Amino acid sequence: MTVVRPLRIAVLVKQVPNFESLRLGGDRRLERTGQQLEMNPYCQRAVAKGVELARESGGECVVLTLGPPAAEDCLREAVACGAAHGVLVSDEVFAGSDTLATARALAAALLRLGPFDLVLCGRNSVDAETGQTPAQIAELLDLPMAAGVRELTLKDTTLVVRCEHDDGWLRSELPLPALLTCAERLIHPAKAAPVERAGVSADRIRRMNATELGPGPWGDAASMTVVGASRRLDGTRLRLRFDGDVDTQVERAVVKLAELGAFDTAPEPPLLPVPEPSGDSGSGDVLVLAEPGRDRLTRELLGRAALLAASTGRRVVALGPAPPSPVLAGSWGADTVGTITGSDAEQDIAEGLAAWCSARHPWAVLAPSTMWGREIAGRVAARLGAGLVGDAVDVMTNPQGELVCWKPAFSGGLVAAVTCRSTTRFATVRGGTLRLLVPRGAVARRAPDLVVVRRREAGGGVREFDDDLEALEVAPAVVCLGAAVPPEDYPLLDPLLHVLGAELAATRKVTDRGWQPRARQIGVTGRSVAPRLYVAIGTSGKFTNMAGARGAGLVLGINSDPAAPLFEAVDVGVVADWRDAVARLVTAVEQHGLPHGTPLLARGSTR
Repeated sequence: MTVVRPLRIAVLVKQVPNFESLRLGGDRRLERTGQQLEMNPYCQRAVAKGVELARESGGECVVLTLGPPAAEDCLREAVACGAAHGVLVSDEVFAGSDTLATARALAAALLRLGPFDLVLCGRNSVDAETGQTPAQIAELLDLPMAAGVRELTLKDTTLVVRCEHDDGWLRSELPLPALLTCAERLIHPAKAAPVERAGVSADRIRRMNATELGPGPWGDAASMTVVGASRRLDGTRLRLRFDGDVDTQVERAVVKLAELGAFDTAPEPPLLPVPEPSGDSGSGDVLVLAEPGRDRLTRELLGRAALLAASTGRRVVALGPAPPSPVLAGSWGADTVGTITGSDAEQDIAEGLAAWCSARHPWAVLAPSTMWGREIAGRVAARLGAGLVGDAVDVMTNPQGELVCWKPAFSGGLVAAVTCRSTTRFATVRGGTLRLLVPRGAVARRAPDLVVVRRREAGGGVREFDDDLEALEVAPAVVCLGAAVPPEDYPLLDPLLHVLGAELAATRKVTDRGWQPRARQIGVTGRSVAPRLYVAIGTSGKFTNMAGARGAGLVLGINSDPAAPLFEAVDVGVVADWRDAVARLVTAVEQHGLPHGTPLLARGSTR
């Protein structure tokens, strides 16, 4: 690292419940009383990197958090790990803060304590999982941003980064000052034992209240989203195991799975057609932000936008740097389609899109819940002071005509209905969760290009793809491998993948070793999937991994250790060496589950 001066670095951290105790209280806020709390795992990486960069440059690392008095423990841990001091932004008026209100409070604190050369955050928090607060802070502070940083080099005042994105990598350069979010594998996490945290001097922790930040508004009064009804999704698994040798166990397991419908090849209900254009462009459009290279996700969003528009008398507009052709866009649900030109940098696109929204006042903006979509939507919502629901799995209207977004939280154990108070409502939507619609014959009209201004400091980047983001989202079955299955043995799994029509996934240990792309990682710090059948092979079954399979219809686990935690998180378990079980499993599925050579119907054909 080459630097011309000491760096002043701010790290933003969040205290979250321990993974296994995540829940909401009766007031629909995070229940902290009696819960084991800890620093968000991604934030632990941000602290470690901030301390490292400050030491190397001869500078200073300051750690901030917004939260109740108990959140001071995170600051003590950061100071014990080398931070100069911690700042607790705490006041009763901050209660009920959504991501925008949180971003405003933290941005105000950074301005008061600054200036800073670099702001570091975690990639996302494991309780809310939106990853949008950093983008909103970057917009409020007018900073360039890089998300999911895995590799970082500083040359004078230029950051050279390599970022983990959804199914690949982004190499980019950006100048200081800047904001970065840290990937899980950027650096070893900063951790300190309770005795070390208790030993931190009180004068190393500063408190800031709302009065010090300014007139506000703060907390619920500044929040543009409202959490409504919620429902839990974490139903109890059957936890069945059968006595006998491997052949007997596998035979009985497959019979039971067949009875439960794991191998049902019946097609899903008939698809709805894309509604024909009928709305009024003067009543506020439904805008879909089309990400380059994400045609399926764009089609999902346009189909849902067309349903929303039809139910509220509106029109659908598609905008993107490389949008679908008028023929495709029209068939998928767009009434007009326009191209964003001038720059491909997220910060530039967000600035231009915010101006477009200010002039056009769209009723709703739907964006993909990808790194690209989250940054742009987060920046635009922050600039406009609008409500943004992140990582929604469904969007619809209620009887009052409001946009309702169903958002998962707490590692998929709960979904909540969230509405927006703003006149333009923003939502990022998770891919693979909205059913595709039967295309219509309409052709979209060409809209004028949205020309955005290229900022020299916003940079661009070189994108590299190493996987297909949608593969796991549409697979009818997913086979998740642990480190007990070495990559040279992966070909032994091909017959099972074929008969189930399954895609491979992996635990963190597997992706850490480079045996599978990170886009295939399942769990709290990876992805969540919801196939009809999830098969865990050679995994221990820790909560941090199995939380990503909560949405699966049925779960089959194979492990040679009868005491493995895996068997507490499956519907059916087989205690055996995976090599012995897999070949027998293929034969049994062919005999009792599926006709030979007939894989499960891929959801990709109907969703």
